[in-house]
Amino acid sequence: MFTISGKSVFGGVAIGRITFYKRNQKVIKRSHVDDIDAELKRFHEAKDKAVSQLKELHDKALDDVGEANAMIFEIHQMMLEDLDYLESIENIIRSQQVNAEFAVATTADNFAQMFASMDDAYMQGRAADVKDVSERVLDILCGVDEGVHEMTEPCIVAADDLAPSETVQLDKSKVLGFATMHGSSNSHTAILARTMNIPAVIGLGEDLQPSFDGKMAVLDGFTGTLYVDPDEETLAQMQEKRQKDLDQKALLEQLKGKDNVTKSGQRINVYANIGNVSDVGAVLKNDAGGIGLFRSEFLYLENSTFPTEDQQFSVYKQVAENMAGKKVIIRTLDIGADKQVDYFGLDKEENPALGYRAIRICLTRPEIFKTQLRALYRAAMYGNISIMFPMIISVDEIHRIKAIIAEVKAELKEEGIPFRDEVELGVMIETPASVMISRDLAKEVDFFSVGTNDLTQYTLAIDRQNSKLDEFYDPHHPAVLAMIRMAAENAHAEGKWIGICGELGADLELTEEFLKMGLDELSVSPSMVLPLRKRIRECE
Repeated sequence: MFTISGKSVFGGVAIGRITFYKRNQKVIKRSHVDDIDAELKRFHEAKDKAVSQLKELHDKALDDVGEANAMIFEIHQMMLEDLDYLESIENIIRSQQVNAEFAVATTADNFAQMFASMDDAYMQGRAADVKDVSERVLDILCGVDEGVHEMTEPCIVAADDLAPSETVQLDKSKVLGFATMHGSSNSHTAILARTMNIPAVIGLGEDLQPSFDGKMAVLDGFTGTLYVDPDEETLAQMQEKRQKDLDQKALLEQLKGKDNVTKSGQRINVYANIGNVSDVGAVLKNDAGGIGLFRSEFLYLENSTFPTEDQQFSVYKQVAENMAGKKVIIRTLDIGADKQVDYFGLDKEENPALGYRAIRICLTRPEIFKTQLRALYRAAMYGNISIMFPMIISVDEIHRIKAIIAEVKAELKEEGIPFRDEVELGVMIETPASVMISRDLAKEVDFFSVGTNDLTQYTLAIDRQNSKLDEFYDPHHPAVLAMIRMAAENAHAEGKWIGICGELGADLELTEEFLKMGLDELSVSPSMVLPLRKRIRECE
């Protein structure tokens, strides 16, 4: 038995044979060409074919992983049309009188090195993308098929790492789990694993060898361990562990369709938090009553420039349609603090958690805010969308927001663009200031949602990103709970509903306490919906 440790990105136990993702090997040689024009034409034909393939992959990815994640193939198409990239290849072919394969491979190496050496993390990530698109062109020029991804039986897919174009082509029904040498928790492989609810372990390093192809293995997604050729004792233990996990999931499955109601008859809504369209499948699979938090900033984090109105509209519309009339609460842009986006051009701050972030950016850069609001009000025509504003500290901010909304509505009306006029508006309760004036805020909006992560950090004066302070960071602190209770009382005094969308909502130790406070809704990660429902139904 061979045991390898990595990093878990999704729990569960997979037992089956390893299929190492095979890529066709190409030998790129430099050769002299006499007919430069013919070689340039050969390159451009290969490039056009690659663009066509990427368009097909984009359409397939829309169904598999949603628009936000399919966007990578649009980026790859743009890379293949990039003038600097194309001119570099053409120049090498002309000046050195060499074959297109050599020119593409050389340009790919040069550009990848250039991106990798940059300080900016986003640009460093483009190194892998330029390699990926160049490999596609080289495959076409060399006349080889794309990577081998046929699977005759369910298996654990292993690889050094998987590019988006590779994961999207896998037969999802035959993937038991993912095991990769490299990758990150935010890689496409990790996103796909979470969407498919299958075990995945990354960072297994060079110990994960292609020679393991075809060998029996166990992938423990809970501990981040891969057992190759497991002995009988380990296999038996892992089979038992897998069965317990499956039994637990089966018990929770029986709660689907059941009410979120305590033994004494108290009801509470259980919604789900998501970051992009691809998470909606998990929301529906876990039977959430709606979406209590759509973190719209992920549209900005995943983009290389400001997402357009139509881009945002398309995503919001798709989520609203997929949820079929269930509530979808979309939080407006919450950039800043620990979520930095280079193209916003934000200055470095000594204390970004207390700095220029969230609604403060939106109110001082209204052109960005208006674009998002236009997309939201248009998308509201297609479902039950509510809009929520983060980091509110004053009633004046609400008045300024409403004035901008009025402008947006007037513009849409003048342009003859359909939109929903009446949309439920809410605020995040995540600062002590918002708690203290919550009675006044409740007069202005339709609902509250408590962001317990920030509320805890601001109430306790503890930077939640500072690991040295972990022992002092206590989300169960009486002051934090008192803040939530006060906000709930003030919301209800004005006839408004209140929920929690922060991590504390999934803390089963506090479920009964939240019910006593009279909270109307708890929004948690999709995987916690059924465990939370179980806990609610156990409460007196």
